[in-house]
Amino acid sequence: MHPVKLMTGTLQLRELLPDDASSLDKVYGDPQATRHLSFEPRDMKQVEAIIQSAIESAAEDPRTVYMLAVAEAESGELIGAARLAFGEYQSAQIGFALRPDQWGKGRGSETVRLLERLGFEELGLHRIWGARSPVNDASARTMHSAGMIEEGTIRGHLFTRGAWRDSIVHSILSDEYQPVSATPDIP
Repeated sequence: MHPVKLMTGTLQLRELLPDDASSLDKVYGDPQATRHLSFEPRDMKQVEAIIQSAIESAAEDPRTVYMLAVAEAESGELIGAARLAFGEYQSAQIGFALRPDQWGKGRGSETVRLLERLGFEELGLHRIWGARSPVNDASARTMHSAGMIEEGTIRGHLFTRGAWRDSIVHSILSDEYQPVSATPDIP
């Protein structure tokens, strides 16, 4: 599926564009926004490389990685990033990050629901999963509110910030997915 343009009443998932670099830097360059992620804050050159990689992966056939902008539905302003990457057996891993000023507004749950819509309705996946830091309670609530079930802990899963970290896995299966009424796709 290219290009991706899915929306709800307030958010949209769309392809990343070169012009998104300064907005994405407000997410990936922010220490608060990245504190629970698998990487430390990125600099502008790294953010630009992420966008370039996203553009290149969008052109691949078959496409296996969907690195997308999370944007305001009306204005198109980038407020975050979301990723869906194919794995084995009709599954995909998701991840997302939002600007800190967008936290606590239900935007994370809305983002995860859009990723589920992309995976299940558009791509025909069987399973979608995501991993979070054990201390990221907000992410746990977000995935739970989007219908995902906590599966367990992957011990010593990730080396980040100079130490090994566990990850908590959440997942949802296609037969558990409940579509949320959404507005039509952007033309």
